[in-house]
Amino acid sequence: MGPGPSDVSPRVLGALGRPTIGHLDPLFIDLMDDVKRLLQFAFKTSNPLTIPISAPGSAGMEAAFVNLVRPGDTVIVCQNGVFGGRMKENVERCGGVPVMVQDRWGDPVDPGKVETALKQHPEASILAFVHSETSTGVRSDAETLCKLAKNHGALVIMDTVTTLGGIDLRVDEWGADAVYSGSQKCLSCVPGIAPITFSSDAVERIKARDTKVQSWFLDMQLVMGYWGGDAKRAYHHTAPVNAMYALHEALLILEEEGLEQSFARHKKNHDALVSGLDGLGLSMAVSEEWRLPQLNAVSIPDGVDDAAVRARLLKDFNLEIGAGLGELAGKQWRIGLMGHASSPVNVERCLTALAAVLGR
Repeated sequence: MGPGPSDVSPRVLGALGRPTIGHLDPLFIDLMDDVKRLLQFAFKTSNPLTIPISAPGSAGMEAAFVNLVRPGDTVIVCQNGVFGGRMKENVERCGGVPVMVQDRWGDPVDPGKVETALKQHPEASILAFVHSETSTGVRSDAETLCKLAKNHGALVIMDTVTTLGGIDLRVDEWGADAVYSGSQKCLSCVPGIAPITFSSDAVERIKARDTKVQSWFLDMQLVMGYWGGDAKRAYHHTAPVNAMYALHEALLILEEEGLEQSFARHKKNHDALVSGLDGLGLSMAVSEEWRLPQLNAVSIPDGVDDAAVRARLLKDFNLEIGAGLGELAGKQWRIGLMGHASSPVNVERCLTALAAVLGR
């Protein structure tokens, strides 16, 4: 019950163990097509370039930046946690110029600051931000941020690693252009796959590049030869076949439950956890409006040893919760209620374990 990976459904583990076939086998090509369909469903998009990258969510982040950021490009980067800082690092490594919009860790991205930055930097071609900041448990107003970018002629790169399948995400309706996620959070799949989708505007920008994408492996113009449409698939890399079985099964589970039903389940279990934590004298670290139901940031009371509590939970109750990151280390716990792990049983288990450990 930490910030990820989350518990994996037995159905997904079963799919992982199916016999491995070739990555160009016609049966696997059929499965690839259905994975694309299911990812379009999960992202709420009709983008043709919607694929799972054969690497973790961090590679999804890098794929978005290396394909869209050219040397000399100005990119406005929002940071209110760890992963906004990683966006900045990606911009710099692509030869771009990051303009930082900083907010306190634990607060959402301030749209007013973003609008000011866009006005001050009319040359900016991209706005990058994290929708669900894994390090703080905070949701930002993605719809408003996307609208601001569009009003100023900028594309949007959005991190939804902790979003996909857990809270509302509307790629097409909001107008996001490069949106990436990870398999190991609310999808409850094994780690190692990064779903990503690119808008038609993003694809045009990629095709118009006059410099090569710095990463051969993540160059979308090459990858699409393998993940493309009706034409014969061109070999690019050997896909992790069994991991794709697992992702396909995880997405089928999400489709069977329904997106809105999944969001409601995450919210219901979050509310139960918050109520129980309050009964233990623990308070949430994020204001109610911006809390992530799938990743609960809890303030550690004065005098409580963060590491000792987590170690005792793991040893005595076989229960993992996450520590705070960066400047929040020692100040917060991060309790995950993601995907398969978001259940009333886990909420009760976590509260019982915390009560026992804190009572000592």
